[in-house]
Amino acid sequence: MKVFAGNSNRHLAEEICNYLKVPLGRATVRRFADQEIFVEVQENVRGEDVFLVQSTSFPTNDHLMELLIMIDAMRRSSARRITAVLPYFGYARQDRRASGRTPISAKLVANLITEAGADRVLTLDLHAGQIQGFFDIPTDNLYAVPILTRDIKANYDISNVMVVSPDVGGVVRARALAKRLDCLLSIVDKRRDRPGESEVMNIIGDVTGKDCLLIDDIVDSGGTLCNAADALLAKGAASVTAYITHGVLSGGAVTRITNSKLRELVITDSIQPTTAVQSAHNIRVLTTATLIGEAINRTSQEESVSSLFD
Repeated sequence: MKVFAGNSNRHLAEEICNYLKVPLGRATVRRFADQEIFVEVQENVRGEDVFLVQSTSFPTNDHLMELLIMIDAMRRSSARRITAVLPYFGYARQDRRASGRTPISAKLVANLITEAGADRVLTLDLHAGQIQGFFDIPTDNLYAVPILTRDIKANYDISNVMVVSPDVGGVVRARALAKRLDCLLSIVDKRRDRPGESEVMNIIGDVTGKDCLLIDDIVDSGGTLCNAADALLAKGAASVTAYITHGVLSGGAVTRITNSKLRELVITDSIQPTTAVQSAHNIRVLTTATLIGEAINRTSQEESVSSLFD
């Protein structure tokens, strides 16, 4: 087994290697003067079980091309099996045709990864579970729920916790966490007028005096979370904390979060935290290195990955 990394989240790759007790593979991923990507594998991978750790986060297209070219380089270097490890799968929000004459970009990216030469895909908290079906190769979708559950139990009185879905579409994810914590579930009913903007309309459930935990897979602009926090506090919630797997946090999101009424935003390191995120007083990062590392180890050993969540 050998683990390599692109430029998107090298720190997470190093932490995964520390867990696995293997060195991070030596490979050069750099740019020509015109920004074309060049990859050179600097060690023998012939006959090896290779894992490429690369989140397709901002700049999404650059990191996606890095991944595709690394897969091609490994395939041409006679790697026995290539697993693309995507802690964050970009383009996942474009998983269906929401209107006429639009693409299904998640399927296109799945095709690109497959045609580049990947034999397997390992990812974390896909925006929509059906994206697994877009791949014609084995795909394991890990869940961050065990990580979030441990942190919540360490920091909250579970008897006073209310799990909240920020929209109707996220109810399944929120319900799974509420079941693990054995606590109540509430839903924020919102209307989205255009992408990136949302308006909170109503709170389904009694949140009076509760420590509310907003659960979602992606936080991008932060507008939905901030509006939801305002609405929950207006309905009598004692506090509002957001637990989100992927901290995209584009544009002025970090400033919006730090100026909001959120007690805390807890994200994972599936996307490498920026300096602004690391210095924000109410944003905290949980590591996924142990979870992903164990999944890599089980994949390499041909053991069950799904048993990680039993």
